[in-house]
Amino acid sequence: MATLTTAVWKGRRDLRALRGFVDGLEVRVDLTGDSGVDLLRGLFEGELIYSLRSAESGGAFVGSAAERRRCLLAAARSYDVVELEADRDLTPDVLAVIPPHRRRISWYGKARDPAGLRATFDRMANTPARLYLLAPEAETIEQAMAPTRFLAKLGRSDVTAFATGNLGVTSRVLAPWFGAPVVFGGLGRDLAWGVPPVEHLLADYPFPELPPVEHVFGIVSRPMRASRSPRLHNASYRALGLPALYLPLPATEFPNSWQAMCTGFEQLGLTFGGATVVAPFKEDALALADAASVEARRTGAANLLVREERGWRAYTTDPVGIVGALRAAGVELAGRKAAVVGCGGAGRGAADGLLRAGLVPTIINRGPARGSYAAELLGVPYLPLAKFAPEKYSLIVHATPMRDEPPFAVDRLADGTVVVDLTYGPDETGLAAAARARGLVVVDGWRVLEVEVDQQFRLLTGRSIPGPIESLDHAAIPAVPPQREFVR
Repeated sequence: MATLTTAVWKGRRDLRALRGFVDGLEVRVDLTGDSGVDLLRGLFEGELIYSLRSAESGGAFVGSAAERRRCLLAAARSYDVVELEADRDLTPDVLAVIPPHRRRISWYGKARDPAGLRATFDRMANTPARLYLLAPEAETIEQAMAPTRFLAKLGRSDVTAFATGNLGVTSRVLAPWFGAPVVFGGLGRDLAWGVPPVEHLLADYPFPELPPVEHVFGIVSRPMRASRSPRLHNASYRALGLPALYLPLPATEFPNSWQAMCTGFEQLGLTFGGATVVAPFKEDALALADAASVEARRTGAANLLVREERGWRAYTTDPVGIVGALRAAGVELAGRKAAVVGCGGAGRGAADGLLRAGLVPTIINRGPARGSYAAELLGVPYLPLAKFAPEKYSLIVHATPMRDEPPFAVDRLADGTVVVDLTYGPDETGLAAAARARGLVVVDGWRVLEVEVDQQFRLLTGRSIPGPIESLDHAAIPAVPPQREFVR
């Protein structure tokens, strides 16, 4: 089900693209205004759901109770389904006009545990409806997982529940495996972090199919939307017949969130097998691990935690990613003078990879304390960013979060310099664009990610990604019958 939150004229292309893929369109009339049902039906072939979210439920409608009733009754004449808020809309006059098969009864409120959600649902269930929706706010991982635990215990197919807020995306994706008949996604780019775009639901997960899931993996990060890891991992699971699912795992801090994830998935009967870890949590991931690879200990950071018999083992795939991407691009490393701009976990991993490939990179960082720490950790030189002369280097790795503006003067780069930009997203970074305009060889973050995903997949599953990563990213892979045994 897609949720429309902008005026129809802004989303015409998105609406047409939904044909054949989405069953229902939820129209947030409190945000879109009266978009016109006839226009919507000309653009979308599925069911139309009217939603006039009140301010008390996190919406924008602030009218009187009488005005609200008039709007709901008018919507009943033209929409297929009308959302009724459990705390204010279940009045006799409204229920008399909107029959049960056209009602979606919803509740939006503060976080509650599974028992509290069950009590709320029991009150809602006194009024017959086609679908019941419970959407509590979540500020912690434990709160974000409560709706899925509620669904697992409830065991009904006419109820969905998921957490709202930046941490809610995991519960939205998981809900169908625990009885929810629909999965909700948003349209457009201006979505809250916790709302997955419809195109991501279709491309990154097996919907509308629900293959068996026994093992869960994911990517732990601050709320984000740009990662291609779920798409690459989940397509590989389907191709190999592995009963696994790779999920976005947003967090605002690491130690407590990680423990809540481990406990939450166990309560759902799922094995949490490990996760990719994104900055700024890489040092926390290493500190939490029971054991660590040589590379992780040497760089003081980990971007992968893998469950083993004796606990969690930390790895960093950043060294392999940087060198593998350079070699895949046909870059000859021997004889190059290298610099790594940025000294976080990714920067230290890149420096370690270059060091192991025979180069002695210089760490470049604005802050001297962190820069000196990274250089001493790896035994390489450090130089403050203010003294960095990019024209003296023939290989420069950018490992800071800066996207729009290059952290150094690109016009000072020497001809033949190779630029690696570890930052990636839906659009090309300012550094990558400027370097390409100079005619320089650019290895972007997507190329590095592809190498790292391949390595991470092996460490998590003991299997190889089937076929070229490009095929996983752009085309569907025929599934084979699932294997019940999960091979590590």
